[in-house]
Amino acid sequence: MSAKIILLGAGGHARVVLDALLAAGLNVNGVVDPSLAGTNDYWRGVPVLGNDQDLLELPPHDIELVNGIGSIPGQTLRKEVFRKFTSAGFNFRTVIHPSAIIGSEVKLMPGAQLMAGAIVQADSLIGENTIVNTGARVDHDCSIGSDVHIAPGAVVSGGVQIGVDTHIGTGASIIQGIILGKNVLVGAGTAVVRDVPDDARIVGPSPKITSRQGME
Repeated sequence: MSAKIILLGAGGHARVVLDALLAAGLNVNGVVDPSLAGTNDYWRGVPVLGNDQDLLELPPHDIELVNGIGSIPGQTLRKEVFRKFTSAGFNFRTVIHPSAIIGSEVKLMPGAQLMAGAIVQADSLIGENTIVNTGARVDHDCSIGSDVHIAPGAVVSGGVQIGVDTHIGTGASIIQGIILGKNVLVGAGTAVVRDVPDDARIVGPSPKITSRQGME
């Protein structure tokens, strides 16, 4: 018997993820979100199963979770939920929209998500719980850490390394071979042409690197 697929969250990203799962021909067996618990029997045609505690009472071995919580700079809920349920023995399914393109020898870690039109080229690694969002592109030989969000339309050129907890804003571009540290914020539309250290913020058409400390 195949594992039951349960979606976490009912916000904007959850709706996009649900569309991707359905487009891939998968059956979503339930949704868990505190805002829906006790108020609805179904959400967008999917049975409402209650809140996090209700889910934790189910046996994890025959369930695949899908993280529908979005990734926003300065907020850690998506990461916290992923860690809570993996610690409880649950597995997270990778999500691949049918229109996404995946090159040879690409490695997708648990919970990685490739949205509609995303491209990941040969020999790249996408870390666990990381989102390659709508129309974003990751070229060959990139290493993308866990809990990263590559926002819609962003372009990551070949051989780039991106540390954990980093956010690449909508339409940003990173030239080949760049190394970004952990917990970096790259603003929307920013062109990154030099390495960026941990906990840094780089924003704007002529960006300067500043610290993210105190922003969150």
